[in-house]
Amino acid sequence: MGGLNHALISVSDKTGVVEIAKGLSALGAKILSTGGTAKALRDAGLEVTDVSSHTGSPEILEGRVKTLHPKIHGGLLGRRGKADHVKQMQEQGIAPIDVVVVNLYPFESAIAKPDCTFEHAIENIDIGGPSMLRSAAKNHEDVLVVVDPSDYGRVLDALKAENVSAGLRRELAQKVFQHTSRYDGLIANYLSQQNGEGAVEKFPARLSLSYERAEILRYGENPHQEGAFYRELGSSEPSISGARQLHGKAMSYNNYLDANSALELAKEFGETAVVIIKHNNPCGVAIGGSSVDAYVKARETDPISAFGGVIACNRPVDLAMAKEVTSTFVEVLIAPEFAKDALEELQRKKDLRLLEVGSLQSQARDGYDLKKLVGGLILQDRDLGGLPDLKTLKVPTKRSPTDTEYAACAFAWKVCKHVKSNAIVFANDTQTVGIGAGQMSRVDSVKLAEMKANLPIEGCVMASDAFFPFRDGLDAAVKAGIKAVIQPGGSIRDEELVKAADEQNVAMIMTGMRHFRH
Repeated sequence: MGGLNHALISVSDKTGVVEIAKGLSALGAKILSTGGTAKALRDAGLEVTDVSSHTGSPEILEGRVKTLHPKIHGGLLGRRGKADHVKQMQEQGIAPIDVVVVNLYPFESAIAKPDCTFEHAIENIDIGGPSMLRSAAKNHEDVLVVVDPSDYGRVLDALKAENVSAGLRRELAQKVFQHTSRYDGLIANYLSQQNGEGAVEKFPARLSLSYERAEILRYGENPHQEGAFYRELGSSEPSISGARQLHGKAMSYNNYLDANSALELAKEFGETAVVIIKHNNPCGVAIGGSSVDAYVKARETDPISAFGGVIACNRPVDLAMAKEVTSTFVEVLIAPEFAKDALEELQRKKDLRLLEVGSLQSQARDGYDLKKLVGGLILQDRDLGGLPDLKTLKVPTKRSPTDTEYAACAFAWKVCKHVKSNAIVFANDTQTVGIGAGQMSRVDSVKLAEMKANLPIEGCVMASDAFFPFRDGLDAAVKAGIKAVIQPGGSIRDEELVKAADEQNVAMIMTGMRHFRH
């Protein structure tokens, strides 16, 4: 590299900044810095030159202008191999800046705070930082630019070995433009949502999305399709996207879809719950006094479909549950954590994928649901709608549900929300009994739930994700043994449905909330 001249360091996230500054200084670089970064480096015993001293221009406008100066951007953009550039730099007294270590004002975390004002958001828009990053990245053949603290170690190693490759330079420059693109997108989305009168528009006029590639998949949904998994930047909710794989084969496209469905349903329950997913639909769900109890009950719903399924548990997996899981073939097991002896037991199955997602307790759930169309996408709130105490809801039938039926309806309703529509769930108060998913008519979903039932239906309840257009679905369910129903209501034939329920002494709860899942 021919020796280092200056290294400019100005960071909001100070993780590892002292270490990289010491490394650069040991390699002969003169450290330039600003504000809090300069103080942190001086406190660590480093010799630092303030940018204002280097440029001969003071910081002005309450710090809004610090680094926007020809001695900074000339030092970044001047091409060392072009004689006229070198001559102009010398004439203007511009010293080369060989390394830039910069990350940006925390705009994202600022606007995430509930009390963030528009004025505060604006002051957290970084101007000098992105400008320096872009200048350095444009001239990456001569300037090494580092925006990600996780790269500090390998950058120092390359510099010490005098082996800074063109590939490394280009990779770091690419990360800069990905970083600034996302940063600008966050700002654009935020400003797009402000209507100028204090109100916020939920859906921006132009939507900028930013995801990082986490994995190249063996193939997509089918072997003739290529696939990759991308992780949403900035997401902190416990999720499959942020899971740590502890064991097993690489995840497939379909594994990711099923694992996400399993975990999101498991999150619905405060009680110890286990969910088994097959082809993106629940085939067994149960709550129990322990994880193994819930798992065994969930598996009893449909043991055939559970074979080769994807399992999510909302509690840590212990040895007892691990032994049950290894007694059959399972594709993926997801849990907040795994006990040491449970992990050892599960690792006997060399291909079983184990995903650890961390605690699910007291975690905020928000964000959007996106679905790609050819040439566009549709965007909506995630379906996080829940119900209050069911006993506060409308019961239009002569008979009210018993306490046990209320508990069973509450359980069935949570499951039904995650079944592909038209969705029907037969359940008791702790486990699913029959699930009818994805049929074109609701009565066929009822018949499918009855057909799939592996446990007695008599005395169970039925949940429906949308209203019954005709009484035939209700009649079929009652004939199968259903004694209470929870459904949204809203059909022009609701009165006919209520009359049919009364005729057969069936209790009915109307939620006023639909849960289609296409």
